[in-house]
Amino acid sequence: MGNFYLDNDDIPFYFDVMDMRGLAEIQEEYAQNGDADYVPQDLDDCVDSYRRVLEIVGQISAETLAKNAEQVDEEGNTLNADGTVTLHPLVRENLDRMAQADLMGFTLPRRYGGLNCPTLIYTMATEIVSRGDVSFMNMFGLQGIAETINAFASQEIKDETLSRFSSGEVTGAMVLTEPDAGSDLQAVRLRADYDEVTGQWYLNGVKRFITNGCGEILLTLARSEHEIEDGRGLSLFISERNECVKVRHLEHKLGIHGSPTCELVFTNCPAKLIGDRQRGLITYVMALMNGARLGIAAQSLGVAEAAFRLARTYAHSRCQFGGPIENLPPVAELLTDSRVSIEAARALAYETAAVCDRENNALRLTETVAELPKERSKELKQLTRQLKRLNAMLTPMSKYYASEMCNKVAYDAIQVLGGSGYMKDYAAERYARDARITNIYEGTSQLQVVAAIKGITSGVFQSYVEEMEKRTFDDAELETCKAQLVAAREKVAEAVAFVKAASVTYTDLSARRLVDMAVSVIIGHFLLKQAAICGRKKTVLQYFLAREMPMVEKNRQQILAGNQLAVDAYLEIVGEVPMAE
Repeated sequence: MGNFYLDNDDIPFYFDVMDMRGLAEIQEEYAQNGDADYVPQDLDDCVDSYRRVLEIVGQISAETLAKNAEQVDEEGNTLNADGTVTLHPLVRENLDRMAQADLMGFTLPRRYGGLNCPTLIYTMATEIVSRGDVSFMNMFGLQGIAETINAFASQEIKDETLSRFSSGEVTGAMVLTEPDAGSDLQAVRLRADYDEVTGQWYLNGVKRFITNGCGEILLTLARSEHEIEDGRGLSLFISERNECVKVRHLEHKLGIHGSPTCELVFTNCPAKLIGDRQRGLITYVMALMNGARLGIAAQSLGVAEAAFRLARTYAHSRCQFGGPIENLPPVAELLTDSRVSIEAARALAYETAAVCDRENNALRLTETVAELPKERSKELKQLTRQLKRLNAMLTPMSKYYASEMCNKVAYDAIQVLGGSGYMKDYAAERYARDARITNIYEGTSQLQVVAAIKGITSGVFQSYVEEMEKRTFDDAELETCKAQLVAAREKVAEAVAFVKAASVTYTDLSARRLVDMAVSVIIGHFLLKQAAICGRKKTVLQYFLAREMPMVEKNRQQILAGNQLAVDAYLEIVGEVPMAE
């Protein structure tokens, strides 16, 4: 009997070394339990519950999701003539298994049938699910929709919908993108009109590239203030699937075929307002996007883990030149690099998830607990502001690094398998196709860099890393590793000072190199902390530093060179736009 949690030593390692009791304590403070059938007796019971939940996720992922993945990929879902979608029977089986195990309300309060798990546990679960079937994560991982409803909707809407999410009766969709409003959501044009007589909102327009757009609950970003052109004119609405919303088209995609990506047409669709008018993009969607970025980081870890394991097994069993190909140094280096990259990305994603938990719970307490002592409220508000700035840097870093990592690992897995990897006889080509979307949706890698660079140039990175530099180690080798990271942080500071003295254009041009430098330093400190308690992690750290520190220096030199020919000589180098054939 397989289990994708128990057979991965690294995830239980994190479970054991991270402060799960501390996370449980803030998660349970003023928890909304209602008349739930089960409420943990104490923090140890809470942590034990998290572990058991992950074991159940691991079992379902191994026994059901992974078993169904190939057929789902080959056959996909079906668009019906009436504008509805029929999910593949095995996708429905996956959903039913998750619902039967009470896993569809992962982070929701127990009063609504949820598990009240921290974001960190949900991130671990999302990785495990994605290893089983990358495309199914886009249903399991959309629980952030229910979280948004819980955080910002009226009590009436919460009572109407959240228990249905937890039971698996409904799934949801974030309905944001339009044909002319992709990454630039301020350009959204779908109309929201208010009928003063009936007090009813109606939605009209078209949305495109909507993941699980056939879901029963739709959270839709629409323009409620027609005279305001930018993001201030947008509000967030909730609607139920009905005859006023049609799926006009199912996208034919490179990968994630089990996840229906829909073009939706709204025709006088009744809807309800979430929260306040004009805060749809600025407050609600931005909060939703943080969770979505972390979810894609976890999805990236899952597909990378699956691809690596296939490549590792093949390299061990495939014999050429008198022995297994893993004995060949170039192949050994590919596999070593993949394993270290996965563990580096996992460190970043999991540590970020823990920071998200601290921010989310501080915000939850200050906004929902009326009896909170005044001093405690003041302390939490200050903590929320601090953590919000940190998360605004860490979440895009996590999505950027993990998604770029998984594309490389999946690509290298095909390389290890050689011609066999290019064939559909093995899952390697599916992993590569599925991986490709991760650094595109929920914001491309370029947009993640734009989001993360603010934290690097504003001092958030500097303060965060300097705090980690205060740790001391009895092991002289670890102190030497820390010295390398201190030197790297100083190189980042030097590069930041240089670009800030240059033009805004040069700052934008240098942003990716700066983010790469900063990510290497941050991950290095995470691995350094692990190396102090695990000998194998010390070796992983040493490999990581040997690979990354020269890249930090390379990026520093490129930034200090001041070369911006990519912009200044753009037309001369790339030439005129090619004529259509």
